Amino acid sequence: MASSIFVNMAVADVSRSRAFFEAVGWRVNEQFTDASSLCLVVADTVFVMLHTHERFASYTGKTIADTRDTIETILAVGVESRAEVDRVIDQALVAGGRSARDPEDHGFMYARSFHDLDGHLWEVLWMAPDGD
Repeated sequence: MASSIFVNMAVADVSRSRAFFEAVGWRVNEQFTDASSLCLVVADTVFVMLHTHERFASYTGKTIADTRDTIETILAVGVESRAEVDRVIDQALVAGGRSARDPEDHGFMYARSFHDLDGHLWEVLWMAPDGD
């Protein structure tokens, strides 16, 4: 079983994305960061690699999705509290992200979503520890 996950995504500007995600509150692993790639540490074993379009394209022969018009995935990140959901989303919006839809509150689960500077869709959610 995998002990960590690295999600790889294309971004228009690594420096601009760095400023955005640092404003959201995520830290950067400098060991895996350079002018064309950025390693975000979302959790101890969860990393998001943001690459320039050129670097990302070198990993695949497929066309890179234009996230202004298409969706390639929804990136869902679980956090420890409802307040943390609001904090992350509010910081993303202040940093230039766009709200994706109205909050979802099911009592046992609370979620809000945003589009980052490149149009990637992120969902931040909290679920009750016992699932009730």
